[in-house]
Amino acid sequence: MNYTKPFLLLGFLAFMQVTNAQDTLSLSKTDLWQKASAKNLQLKIATQEFKAAQADYRQSNALFLPSISASHTAMTTTNPLMAFGSKLNQEILTAADFNPALLNDPEQTQNYATKIEVLQPIINVDGIYGRQAAKAKMEAYQLQTERTKEYLQLELNKAFMQLQLAYKAVQVLEKANTTSEATLRYVENNFKQGYLQKTDVLTVQVRVNEVKNQLQYAKSNVQNASDYLAFLLQEDMNGKIYLPAENLEDSIMPIASVFTLSENRKDLQAMQKSSEAYRKMMQSGRMSFLPRLNAFGAYELYDTKIFGTAANGYTLGAQLSWSLFDGYKSVGKFQKAKADFQKAELDLQQYKAQSQLELNKTGRQLRDAENKVNLSKLAFEQAQEAYRIRKNRFTQGLEKTTDVLQSETQMAQKELEYLQAVFEYNFTQQYQQFLTQ
Repeated sequence: MNYTKPFLLLGFLAFMQVTNAQDTLSLSKTDLWQKASAKNLQLKIATQEFKAAQADYRQSNALFLPSISASHTAMTTTNPLMAFGSKLNQEILTAADFNPALLNDPEQTQNYATKIEVLQPIINVDGIYGRQAAKAKMEAYQLQTERTKEYLQLELNKAFMQLQLAYKAVQVLEKANTTSEATLRYVENNFKQGYLQKTDVLTVQVRVNEVKNQLQYAKSNVQNASDYLAFLLQEDMNGKIYLPAENLEDSIMPIASVFTLSENRKDLQAMQKSSEAYRKMMQSGRMSFLPRLNAFGAYELYDTKIFGTAANGYTLGAQLSWSLFDGYKSVGKFQKAKADFQKAELDLQQYKAQSQLELNKTGRQLRDAENKVNLSKLAFEQAQEAYRIRKNRFTQGLEKTTDVLQSETQMAQKELEYLQAVFEYNFTQQYQQFLTQ
C-alpha cells in the first residue's frame, strides 16, 4: 500500500525549487553495481591486495624453473696468477710462458670473458611448503575480495534505500506543509469573521513554521544521502543530486529468521585459508633443517678482444648443501611461524564466535523489526482516521484548533515512523542474507 503516491509530483517539484536548480540524475537500483564495480576505491584496494598476493605466489615458480644469467667481464692484470690463468682460459699459453721470469713478473694481460650461468633447483622441501603457503595466501585474498564485493553490494543497497527514504520524508512533510498551510488559511478566514481567537491563528502559525523547519532538514538529508551514494560510486556530484528511479518499498515480505552460520561464507573461508598459509609456513620452517639439492652449469667464452669467442669451456655439477647451524636463526624462524599459526587458529575461532553472535542478534532484530512494522502501520492508520474525524468536527466548530494540530502532527509523525520501520526491516533482512550467504 503506497500512502504517499498522490503527493509524489508535488513533493518532487517543491524539492527541486529548494535545490536551486541542481542537475538531477536519475539512478536505478539495477545500475548501482555496474557503476561501483568499475570505480569504487574499496573494491580497487581489495583487488590490488589480491594481485600483490598473486605476485608473491608467482615468485615461488623459481622453486622449479631455472635461473639463467649472462655477463661479460673486461679485465687487465699484471697479477701472476690471474695473468697465467687468463692465458690458459684463452688457450694461448705457450712454452715461453713457463719462463720463471715471466711467471713471476708477467706483462700486462688483457682478458675478456662472456659467461652464461644456469642454476636449477632439484630438491628444496622447505621451498615446496613455502610455495603452498603463498598459494593459500593468494586464495585467501581472492576470497576476501569476493567478500568485499558482497559487502559493497549491501552498502550500496542500504545507501540507495536511505536516499529513497529521504525523498519519502520530503514527500510526507510536503504533504504536512500543504495541510498546515490550508489549516492556517481556514483559521485566518474564521478569525476575520470573528469565529476564532488570535491565539488560534498564532498556534497554527507555530505549527506551519515547525513543518517548514522539518522539511528543510529533510531536504538536507536528501543531499547527504545523495553525496554518500556518490562516494560509494566514486562520482563527482558537485552541483548535482541523485533521484532514485524506484520508490522506497512501503511494505515488507516477511521471512524466517536464520540462526545457523554458514561455513561457506567468503570471509570465513578466507580466514581458513589464511590459517592454512601460516600452517604451511610453519612446516616450511621445520623443513629448512633438511639438506637442499641444486644443479648448476656455466658456459664461458674468452678472448683478448671485447666480445671475442676464441676460446670456450663449460662447467656442470650438482650441490648438496646442509645448513648445520646458523646461529639459532632457523630455530627462531620456525618458532615464530608456529606462534603465528596458533594465533591464526585462535583468530578464526574468535571470528566464528563473533559472527555467530552477530547472526543471532540480527535474527532477533528481524523479528523485532517485523513487529515494529505491523504496529507502526496500525498506528498510522489510526492516526489517519483520528485526524479525519477531528478535521470534520473542527470545520463544524466542535473541535479545538490545538486538537486538530496535534492530530495532524501525529499523523505525519506516524507515517514517517512507518516508512522508517519498513526501511529497517528490509535492510535487516538484507543484512541477515549477507551474514548467511
